[in-house]
Amino acid sequence: MCVMRSVRLSARGAATVVTALAAPWAQAQWAVTNLHPAGATESVAWAAGDGQQAGWTRADLVDRASVWNGTAASWVDLQPVGSPESFAFGVSGGQQVGWARIVGMRHASLWNGTAASWIDLNPAASAESFALAASGGQQVGWARVFGIVHAAVWNGTAASWVDLHPTGAFESKALAISGGQQAGWASVAGVTRASLWSSSAASWVDLHPAGATWSEALGISVGQQAGWAAIGGVQRAGLWTGTAASWVDLSPAGATSSQAQAVSGGQQAGWAVVSGVTRASLWSGTAASWVDLHSFLPSGFGSSLAHGVWTDGAIIHVAGEGFNTATGRVEALLWVSTPCRVDLNMDGIVDFSDYLEFLNLFDAGDPRVDFNSDGLVDFADYLEFLNLYDAGC
Repeated sequence: MCVMRSVRLSARGAATVVTALAAPWAQAQWAVTNLHPAGATESVAWAAGDGQQAGWTRADLVDRASVWNGTAASWVDLQPVGSPESFAFGVSGGQQVGWARIVGMRHASLWNGTAASWIDLNPAASAESFALAASGGQQVGWARVFGIVHAAVWNGTAASWVDLHPTGAFESKALAISGGQQAGWASVAGVTRASLWSSSAASWVDLHPAGATWSEALGISVGQQAGWAAIGGVQRAGLWTGTAASWVDLSPAGATSSQAQAVSGGQQAGWAVVSGVTRASLWSGTAASWVDLHSFLPSGFGSSLAHGVWTDGAIIHVAGEGFNTATGRVEALLWVSTPCRVDLNMDGIVDFSDYLEFLNLFDAGDPRVDFNSDGLVDFADYLEFLNLYDAGC
């Protein structure tokens, strides 16, 4: 247990000791793992959650729903018996969701880590359906009903299907789920609008930002929704906190196009086109927080995209893909942040915002800033923080 001494340095005192602190903007370290299985001709990691990654792999000329546990060798083929193709788009709590083609039609699907665990989620009234994300035992996606695509949420069975389609909408899709809320889009009055639900059609919230001509919410986590909006003819990564007015433009300086596809614990993952290259990207709530994940790839990768993100509060896992010019194929990739104690806001960058966060935690006596691990939060921890800060990590 961390105990404060009777004499300690306040945040105001710390600022007095160091009147001018340099902001090194040193990037935290990232380890990249190539998840591409041996013998495959293409692979994509689309989602990350609870230590797993889900996506698909093309092997023997067949697209196969896939799950990994952090390495290429851990790859598991989820292809159901009798299905000619399948894809996984979400993973959470050991469950994977996606779709499998059954008797010529695509059926929303649920797995629990093996091909044999496959569950058909296609509602009885639906011609076809997709499941795109999972959380807390629920699954979201869409189902085609009387020829119209309807946003949908399930609770593990086809019969549990709930129609989220808002009144007056032409089409709708739910693409993400967290804490009983669903995010996606609905086409209303001729405009595709980023949307938020709370497990019922009547709960629909229009997230469409002012001035946008198109918007979609693609990820959701702890009250945040990530996606994109077309503004001024440019596709811009964006972040919401439950209302249209809350929209924040995440598009990095110099980007000609960008998209946030997932969010977890205050981290948003997606891509941005910068200097003509599509680059896997990570944000922590602002455009200025942009981290170019593409820069951590080995030479030879011509482009990359991040599709999923998951953090356990200390380490960030980003799932995606990159085009390997040496092999001439798309390969599933996993970026994992190397713990950096002074990156207190976990944005992948050590800068002045981490110093300010340190002061807040220090003033509160928070054990997270017991940098010398002596059970006390005092001036010695402040000096240790400065040493690590100056080193960039």
